[in-house]
Amino acid sequence: MTTTTEQRSGEQRSGPRRSRRGEPRRTTPRTLTLPETLTVKELAELLDQSPIDVIKQLMRHGIMVAVNQVIDHQVATVAAAAYGVRTRLAEPVEDTSAIQAGSDEESDPSLQPRPPVITILGHVDHGKTSLLDYIRNTAVVEKEAGGITQHIGAYQVLENGRPITFLDTPGHAAFTAIRSRGARVTDIAVLVVAADDGIMPQTDEAISHARAAEVPIVVAINKMDLPTAQPDVVKRQLSERNLLVEEWGGDVIAVPVSAQTGDGVGDLLENLSVLAEILELKANPDRPAAGVVVEATLDRRRGPTATVLVQTGTLRVGHYIVAGAAWGRVRAITDERGEAMESITPGSPGVIIGLNATPEAGDILNVVGSERAARQTATRRAHRPTSVGNLDTVLTLDNVVKQIDAGDVKELVLVLKADVQGSVEAAVQSIEKLSEGEVKARVIHAGSGAVSDSDVQLASASGGIVLAFNVGFEVGAERTAERLGVEVRQYQIIYRLLEDVEQALQGMLEPEYREVVVGRAEIREVFPGRRGVRIAGCRVLDGRIMRQGSVRVLREADIMVETEINSLRHFREEVNQATAGTECGIVLADYNEFEEGDVILVYRMERAN
Repeated sequence: MTTTTEQRSGEQRSGPRRSRRGEPRRTTPRTLTLPETLTVKELAELLDQSPIDVIKQLMRHGIMVAVNQVIDHQVATVAAAAYGVRTRLAEPVEDTSAIQAGSDEESDPSLQPRPPVITILGHVDHGKTSLLDYIRNTAVVEKEAGGITQHIGAYQVLENGRPITFLDTPGHAAFTAIRSRGARVTDIAVLVVAADDGIMPQTDEAISHARAAEVPIVVAINKMDLPTAQPDVVKRQLSERNLLVEEWGGDVIAVPVSAQTGDGVGDLLENLSVLAEILELKANPDRPAAGVVVEATLDRRRGPTATVLVQTGTLRVGHYIVAGAAWGRVRAITDERGEAMESITPGSPGVIIGLNATPEAGDILNVVGSERAARQTATRRAHRPTSVGNLDTVLTLDNVVKQIDAGDVKELVLVLKADVQGSVEAAVQSIEKLSEGEVKARVIHAGSGAVSDSDVQLASASGGIVLAFNVGFEVGAERTAERLGVEVRQYQIIYRLLEDVEQALQGMLEPEYREVVVGRAEIREVFPGRRGVRIAGCRVLDGRIMRQGSVRVLREADIMVETEINSLRHFREEVNQATAGTECGIVLADYNEFEEGDVILVYRMERAN
């Protein structure tokens, strides 16, 4: 009996170990392949545990999370280890977030012609919208009975049976905002210039934005129906900006048009079609689709809707997609007339429904293989640092020197703004003279007036720096620069601006000091003081007004003076500082010319890290 018992005991020891339920226990730990990020709920499903148990395990390690909170792979490993499960990081899902139109790497037989994508740019009142409306209401309506039932940010027209895609953006700032996200969307830029008005500051900006995008420019000289039209004046102004029209021996197509009567619009479309043939625009329609979001809205009935432009591949109903940090499955596609479509081919636009959230204009769209892959890719995009605001990718004069030494940068891209046009021309000419070595400085845009959102967007998209001479910021532009990680250097003496550029090109830039705003106060009233001194009655808008520190007086973004504070009072009491929301009286050193509405800005200079 004893022998039998020992034999049975030996058999049990030599056989597989069993759990209390009689099931064989694992002899080696289970290994899970996890993405870089996932939610606690998703992790619990993979571990075959309840989310509450997983949360408790993380709490034991001092990690407080919620069920739907996104955690990274390291935190997920801690939770999995509590259950005896090993983890490994999954290979990243393909993310072609920097895809550009016409950049297919497939062999030539897989590429097929696609429609050109056109963006119309120009001054605000030179007829861009009127021209777009005329094109839309003729070339489309002639083909489709009933016309357009809705307006979207992109649409197609037919010219001699060939489609042309137009992007209807709010202007060149939006055009560049899309490009700053890594998507080259436009093939041709149409510059609209009013024949009776000529080139305006916003026209110059549009030219700079189109050149920075490195796309061909076609000029539409609009308002030719007006008796004051002077097309030759416009052509001369264009030649002064190195845009020489064909009839003057150049290579820039210029077409006289009237958006009101339609004269010349047919010629414009024909020229765009011919130029597209010369460019030989092609894409592969058989690969997974990739494109860009032109605009997106939240529809009360249909949920998030996005107008997308497919750049390569074909997007079909039923495809799983990722658009920025949004993901979903395409439930429906409509065209610009609201009619249902089964697919969107390269170079064509459409409105899609089925995303879980509203993406942003300029977000990259990709087709992925499954719902899980879509969710993982969107989660990773939402939680990884982007190029915007990433200090590793921000281009400053300080790190330009390092990149020049490493041989990574051969060109210093600059956006220049100054107080008057004479200063602009002098600075540009001087910078051009400095660009004689291996590393060159290129001014992609120069103009007079305060630094605007458009200037910052252009610098961001081009990897450039903004140089401001004797000017401040337009409302909101400073915050935009901070958000996009664009350096804006301000100067009051032009030789210091030129010295910085020269030293950057030579790799000898001194340590960078940045201006830190301490506080701002608005002058509400001006009081007479003793001995001809005037007192500024102010209200502190933000920060602190301090007696120590440099002071700048701003009048509608123009710098009036750089000085110091002689006296700072709260009522009759002399104080060292005044905080936000309080009132104070300020006397400035050697300056009495302030007016109501001026802003007194206190700042200090500190060395950047």
